[in-house]
Amino acid sequence: MMVAAAVILLRSWSIYILCFTFSGIVGIGVASAVEREAPEPAGEHASQRLVKEGQDLIAVANGHAAVAGASVLRAGGSALDAAIAAQLVLNLVEPQSSGMGGGAFLLYFDSTSRELISYDGRETAPASAQPDMFLHSDGTAPTYLAALVGGNSVGAPGLLRMLSLAHKNHGRLSWARLFTPAIDIADSGFAISPRLHTLIAKVPTLNQFENTANYFFTPDGFPKAVGTKLTNESFAQTLRELAVGGAEIFYRGPIAQDIAETVALAGVNPGGLTALDIADYRPFVRPPVCLDYRGFLVCGMGPPSSGGIAVLQILGLLSNFDLGSMKPWSADAAHLFLEASRLAFADRSRYVADPDFVRVPVNGLLDQ
Repeated sequence: MMVAAAVILLRSWSIYILCFTFSGIVGIGVASAVEREAPEPAGEHASQRLVKEGQDLIAVANGHAAVAGASVLRAGGSALDAAIAAQLVLNLVEPQSSGMGGGAFLLYFDSTSRELISYDGRETAPASAQPDMFLHSDGTAPTYLAALVGGNSVGAPGLLRMLSLAHKNHGRLSWARLFTPAIDIADSGFAISPRLHTLIAKVPTLNQFENTANYFFTPDGFPKAVGTKLTNESFAQTLRELAVGGAEIFYRGPIAQDIAETVALAGVNPGGLTALDIADYRPFVRPPVCLDYRGFLVCGMGPPSSGGIAVLQILGLLSNFDLGSMKPWSADAAHLFLEASRLAFADRSRYVADPDFVRVPVNGLLDQ
């Protein structure tokens, strides 16, 4: 899943969350990613062309990021190296979904050791967080969007420290080399895609913040047109600093202080995130969750992510039925899938939470 953490731009990077999964063999088959203008919207059915590649494949939401990842693979980089390069480019070209101001989950399959490793780099709430922090003074709850926008919903970002930890364990190329594609695009610019333009137009709250208003909108307040070139020199400079100084300079010093001050002084819903919250952030290596589904071992991210458990629970329930005898999209097949999904999502809301604070009954939820 991809969840917006806040609509604020700091040093011209947005506070959004990226969640991605990849294996130890990521590929150079880039054509289909470059050909397609945008991923299909969630909730719509679409047929895809089967792509086969003898060696490697890289799948990512934007062609610029696919090319960046492929270039790293061709230079001898690992799957992890390619994912980092692609993610840094996504920060530019898919800012609504991917940003170093947020967090991530990462699954890495080491094809040599045959080990699946999961990294938890999701953002964490500030130390000042309280159960009623989003309520109005009269105790009533705001709408979801009203609570989402502004500084109050911003947590300590985890993406860069998580990527740095994973790079130490699985990287081949230097950390600095992975920043080159994103720096080049930030300096030279990229054209606003139809997808990015549409999403800018659907989020009018971007116009409430000076940085995002100047970056994404025309002086008269309209979203910049498809094909408009965006450059981001300040972000390029931040990338250069991170390439040379490593992820730690993001968490201590001027960058962390800028983030904390921007959150505290936000014109909409100022928040309590501090520079100390950012400095104290730590990523974790956590156990993945896996299930045997009709002879295939299917794995996903475990708690605090709910997605892996929900998908596996649905598959586990469906494994008790002869789906092969049912026509696709038949009433019986749809009924089974929907009922399994209802139960999985009910259990998700009831049982799945941060394992640092709550005991999650993973084995019970995945018992077939």
